[in-house]
Amino acid sequence: MMQRAIGRALGVAEADIEAAVPLVEIVTTGDRIQDRRLMEMGGKALFTKEIEEALLDRRIDIAIHSMKDVPAEQPEGLCIAAIPEREDARDAFISRDFDSFDQLPFGARLGTASLRRQAQALALRPDLKVEMLRGNIDTRLRRAAEGDFDAILLAVSGMTRLGVTEHIREKLSLDAFLPAPGQGALAIQTRAEDIDAPWVAALNHPETAVAVAAERGAMTALEGSCRTAVGAYALIEGDTLRLTTEMLSPDGSARWRRVGELFLFQGLATEADARALGERLGGEVHAFAGDQEVDPASLDG
Repeated sequence: MMQRAIGRALGVAEADIEAAVPLVEIVTTGDRIQDRRLMEMGGKALFTKEIEEALLDRRIDIAIHSMKDVPAEQPEGLCIAAIPEREDARDAFISRDFDSFDQLPFGARLGTASLRRQAQALALRPDLKVEMLRGNIDTRLRRAAEGDFDAILLAVSGMTRLGVTEHIREKLSLDAFLPAPGQGALAIQTRAEDIDAPWVAALNHPETAVAVAAERGAMTALEGSCRTAVGAYALIEGDTLRLTTEMLSPDGSARWRRVGELFLFQGLATEADARALGERLGGEVHAFAGDQEVDPASLDG
């Protein structure tokens, strides 16, 4: 999908796109290690490090990341040049035997490697047994189908891009399961020298970019990583951006949330304005919540 969009933005004829914009597959450390939580291995940068090295070494010219996996700080010499229009930001409930999250029986086994999803699920259902689940989407779906878990949680956007949405039993509430900052969006990363290239502007979706800037501002203030349970989601309606951000204790027993709005002048605010809103709200949440970073050794699985 992005290969063709980039080719069109570069003005390449449809028949020539695959040759002119070749795909280079890079397997990251985060992809290779499937038996441990990311927090035990160094966090979400494990999904970007090798790809960023290829950019800096000029082995590739464009990198496509899931925005929720991109750390707040960019390596020197690189930038997020464009953010295409966002997919559905919600979490998906997948189960062989149950139609919805609310139908899970007492003590049900819930599979996820996300500390955020763990905390949000336990905030609603402290009886659940949350167990670690890693692997690619196909692996996770197979384990759910085989009954290794009563249910698992995945991002709707990832399932949509892979064409496996038929496995979704329920799309979870954006309120109860506030997404990870940037969830559903892609990040087009380039070398800093290419940030103003004409093809970059053709791929950027300004509304998504502003919303994501607000969410990532909150993430920065909350020190969001795989070691903290953080959610943030910005919704644009008319001339208003409404940002909700929260931090949770890992066991879901405490939840701190703030909501704020930003007026969009002539339909859009600057990304700097949106980021400032996120940083302010995130700072307020952090002031109330304190340090909720979790010790990996304290978690089961």
